[in-house]
Order: sequence, then structure tokens, then C-alpha cells
Amino acid sequence: MRERAVDRQPGLSVRLKLTLSYAGFLMLASALLIAVVWVFLLRYVPDSEVMYGPGGFIPNRSDLWRAFAPRAGTALIFLLVFGLLGGWLLAGRMLAPLDRIRDATRRATNGSLSHRIELEGRNDEFRELADAFDTMLARLEAHVAEQQRFAANASHELRTPLAISQTLLDVARNDPDHRTGELVESLHAVNARAIDLTEALLLLSRADQRSFAREHVDLSLIAEEAAETLLPLAERRGVTVEASGDITPTVGSHALLLQMTTNLLHNAIVHNLSRHGAVWVNTAVGPGAVLLTVENTGERLAPQLASTLTEPFQRGTERIRGDHAGVGLGLAIVKSIVQAHDGTLTVVARPAGGLRVTAQLPAVRGG
Repeated sequence: MRERAVDRQPGLSVRLKLTLSYAGFLMLASALLIAVVWVFLLRYVPDSEVMYGPGGFIPNRSDLWRAFAPRAGTALIFLLVFGLLGGWLLAGRMLAPLDRIRDATRRATNGSLSHRIELEGRNDEFRELADAFDTMLARLEAHVAEQQRFAANASHELRTPLAISQTLLDVARNDPDHRTGELVESLHAVNARAIDLTEALLLLSRADQRSFAREHVDLSLIAEEAAETLLPLAERRGVTVEASGDITPTVGSHALLLQMTTNLLHNAIVHNLSRHGAVWVNTAVGPGAVLLTVENTGERLAPQLASTLTEPFQRGTERIRGDHAGVGLGLAIVKSIVQAHDGTLTVVARPAGGLRVTAQLPAVRGG
């Protein structure tokens, strides 16, 4: 695209085109007006000279042409100059907002996404264009900041297991007894965590790119499947899981929606009370949408903390407990999957403790 733009032949500026258009239209209108005046005058002027009194003559059309043509030509020249000057000034005034948009575009191209046009004046086409461009810049700036933060966090998270592995290997190399049993177990655990993190990053990237096939699915069946899969984990941790709800048809990726539901249930089971915990899974049909709600008991969380749990690697320090702590991408993956299916995700701290997470997805029309 860049080479094509460089090889493009230079052309007239928009301001010059508008100036020529304005002047040309003014000249055409003036010529038509002069033609109408000329035709009107011809109706009252004879073809030849006519005597009018002793020694007097009425001017004929030849006399009228000799008197009218120079003045008409002078008027057209004046209108041409006036049209060019006036058109140039008016075109510059009209295109001034485009200059600001162009400058903002160049700044954005050079990496400055914080600049905003903030065009003043009443609402018109230029104002709508500038506002749309400002909105695009704001979203792009937020997206770039999020990607940079995600890349930094991902690099940190991936570096941790590698550093641990390096430390374990150094310790084993300096061990005179060459005991490898504990080393193998530790390296196996660290390697498993690195694999889980890598798979989570790949899944998150797949959801963000929306590179998946869509099909008709039922969230209630997906919820039952996820509950059955995680039932052994819930029993080991002393957590009861209750699933209920209506048939909730929607369109999307069965694998991704199953991953979404599994992450929600896993998060609800792991971050729960130490004993006698509970998880409730409910599916419902709303106006134009289907709802999947997962609630769990647990420690009381501040509303500010609950709103940040969908960010990558935001676990909440008080919510990390021993095994199955995860890699900090569970709810981030859920949020990406929901957004990839044109839905919304709501995370609310329950007054009694724990979370209430609701995924709202578009319902199947006529379903």
C-alpha cells in the first residue's frame, strides 16, 4: 500500500478543485444571466435604425451589441476573479477541519495516540467525522496500552517458571549426592505450569482474533457438561455444585463456550470456602439474550477488586490458595470469549462473600 501511494501521480488539491468548481459555477450562472438579459433586451430593439423625430434615430441591435458586449465581458472577467478569490477563501474555511483531522492522523501514524481533535462548533459532517476519529483513537490507545500491559505481564509470568527451572538445575548440579527424585518432581510441576500458561495464552489469542466456526449450541447442556467434568475437583475440596435453568440456545463455538463455562466453574470451585462451600450454575433466557450465571460462596471481596479480576494475571492476592491457583488468565479468557461472541460479562461481589459472574450472549432468533 505504501509503494502504491508513493507511485501515485500528483493531482490537484481538494481546495483548488473546490475553488475551480465554485468559480466555474459562478461563471456559468453569470453567463446565463447575461444571456437572459440580452434576450430580454432584443425583444425591444429593432433590427435596423428607425427615425425618431427630426434628426433622431432609435438604436438597433448592432448598436446594442457594441454597447453591451464590452461591459458584459468586463463583468465576466470581474466575476471570474471574484469567484477564484472567493472560492479559494471559502474552500480554505470549509476544509480547515480536515487539516486538523489530517494533522491528528499524522500524529497517530507517528505513534502519538493521546492527541484528540476535539472539533468545536455545531454538529455537521466534519464534526461527526472528527468525533468518530477521536473515539477510534481512544479505543486504539486503550487497546495498545492493554496489549503492552499484557505482553509485559505475560513475559513476567513466563519468565518465572524458567527462572525456577534454572535455579533447580543449578542446585542439582552443585549437589554432591546427585539426588534427582525431588528435582524431577519439581521440574515436572514447573513445566506443567509453563505449558498451562502457554495454552491459556494461545486460547486467549484465538478468542481475541475470533478465528472460530459458529454453530447452534445450548448453554444449559454446556453447563451440565462442565459441571460433570469438574465434579471430582469439587468433591475433593468439599464444594457442592448445583446446576439448573432453562434451554438457552445461542450461536457460537462449542469448544470456546465450554472452555468459558469450565473456567467459570473452576474459578468458583477453587476460590471458595475451605469447607462447606457451594457453587450455583443457572441458565436463563432473557429478552434477546441468553444468560449463564455462576455464583459461589467465599471470602468477601471489595467491589473494586471484583471489577479488575477479568484483567489478565489479576488474581487478587487474598484469593490465591495453594493448589489449582491457576495462571491468572481464567476470567480474562472468559471475558475474551464472551466478547468474541458479541456478549457482555458482569462480575459482581456477593454481599455474603464470593462472586456472581453473568455471561450474556445473543439468543438465537426465533429459537
